[in-house]
Amino acid sequence: MPITRVLQLLVAGITLGACRSTMPSTIAGSTVPDSVQVRRDIEVLASDALEGRRTGTPGNDSAAAFLASRYAALSLAPATGATTTCGTGCAASYLIKFTASEAVRGAAPRPLPSQNVAGVIRGTDPALRDEYVVIGAHFDHLGRSTVGATDPAAANAIRNGADDNASGSAAVLALARRLAAQPTRRSVLIAHFSGEEQGLLGSAKFVETPPVPVAKMAAMINFDMVGRMKDDKLIVYGVGTATEMRALLDSANRDGLRLSPVPDGTGPSDHSSFYLKDMPVLHFFTDTHADYHAATDDADKINIAGEMRVIDLAERVVRNIANRPARLTFTKVATPTRMASGPGNGAYFGSIPDMASGEENGMRLSGVSAGGPAEKAGLKGGDLIVEFGGKPIKNIYDYTDAIGAYKPGDEVTVVVLRGTANERLTIKVTLGRRGG
Repeated sequence: MPITRVLQLLVAGITLGACRSTMPSTIAGSTVPDSVQVRRDIEVLASDALEGRRTGTPGNDSAAAFLASRYAALSLAPATGATTTCGTGCAASYLIKFTASEAVRGAAPRPLPSQNVAGVIRGTDPALRDEYVVIGAHFDHLGRSTVGATDPAAANAIRNGADDNASGSAAVLALARRLAAQPTRRSVLIAHFSGEEQGLLGSAKFVETPPVPVAKMAAMINFDMVGRMKDDKLIVYGVGTATEMRALLDSANRDGLRLSPVPDGTGPSDHSSFYLKDMPVLHFFTDTHADYHAATDDADKINIAGEMRVIDLAERVVRNIANRPARLTFTKVATPTRMASGPGNGAYFGSIPDMASGEENGMRLSGVSAGGPAEKAGLKGGDLIVEFGGKPIKNIYDYTDAIGAYKPGDEVTVVVLRGTANERLTIKVTLGRRGG
């Protein structure tokens, strides 16, 4: 379907209360190549018409309705069990409404009416079909808000979130399409979450009031920012959450991706909500970049070929988990890391951490935000921060703790190692103000 027609339908008013989807069933397009469909889905979700999909806004509601229409086109069963199959006439039955609560500085929390989207691909094995592999991604983003933005100077510009997380949302739809065409022994629960940017609100609500019992969920596979692959690198969280997981992942990596495995099942994305319910998880992530949480994260920058490699790998992983006779053996990671929540005092540095840098003694930068304090002071991608304001930096958590001691306008001394010779540089940076 031409993208202009999709946007016309969205603008015309896909509403959550409608019993019929205004999106035609042919959007699933069995003759459309996967890569073309993935690009189309990203372009719709990351279009200006949805204004960045911020939770509690009409754009977020329209994004949920669009996803529900895609579920209907694939004839998924509603996760609530209302009917065995849905089809194009009941897209709204995939919506699971909830009210999120957003913290507001100096005021009472603000209620945000929103919704998750969920559907089921029924398994083929009578003995296993009542167990589920969950495949999920968040579909919300920042909208026009500067809260959490890396480009606060852009004010109320639309932050479309093509990579974060239209890319992950499209990956889930692509897997749903493949798995609906060739189901697995266990059932697969397809889910898209809202409220992630406000603190994993949608996925937390999902596991608190699940459409199927949590005890029946065999594993959760999450996708968040999988559209900007570079140098064949793919970060995978959760490889330590089941005894079989690392071997399973390695055997599925037939395409020779450069995997950066992270044992921990927690982290700043929706898989954490499931791991905290004692569930094996994997989280696929192609790393941060200069457009992260900025108005420049647009669909034309997505690496579709790279995203398809992530989808191919993930499909092999999902099929292995869903078809194996026994469930994975859940394992608590011995020393879970803290989630990097970022400084809460409004100080803005403008760094882009390299999450695939491994166990380096410091925080490696993959880049710096254009026009931000770090760039203005002379920091560059590839620099390794080893001190911040006199405090030794061993990892990203030390960094977020260190910057939390400062306020906008403070001058701070940053020590970095640069280049292959590890040249030690001392740089003074004047911190900016993060939007809020």
